[in-house]
Amino acid sequence: MLHHIELWVPDLPRATRAWGWLLGRLGYEPYQEWEHGRSWRLGPTYLVVERSPALRGGEHDRMRPGLNHLAFHAGTPADVDGLARDAPAHGWEPLFPDRYPHAGGPGHYAAYLADTDGFEVELVAAEVPANPRELR
Repeated sequence: MLHHIELWVPDLPRATRAWGWLLGRLGYEPYQEWEHGRSWRLGPTYLVVERSPALRGGEHDRMRPGLNHLAFHAGTPADVDGLARDAPAHGWEPLFPDRYPHAGGPGHYAAYLADTDGFEVELVAAEVPANPRELR
C-alpha cells in the first residue's frame, strides 16, 4: 500500500488551495501543516504539497521523465461529473474536454485535470454503466 506522495510546488498557497479543495472532495482530511508544506490524509495514505527551501530550477513538466499524473478513485460517474464541473473554480483546468468522460477509452469514465503548476490528476469513476450514454 502506498504510504505517501510528496509534490514539490513553486507556490504553496496556490497549491494548498487547489489540492486542498480536490483532496477534501475526495474524502481526504487535513493532516499536517508546517512553514513550507501541507498534507492531507485518507486512511494510512497521505499527500504532501511542499515549497521546499531545497527546490531548484524549472517547472514541473508531466511530459518529461518523472511523474505524469496521479489517478484517484473518485466515486460514481455523477461524482466525477461534479468534480469536473467545479474544478476550474478551484485552479484546475480540464484536459481532453472534447473526449470527456471517455478520454481513457469507451469503458473508462474519468476526468483529467491539470493544476496551474502542471500537475495532472485523473479522477476515475468506480462504476461505469454498460451503456455510458445512459449518463449523458
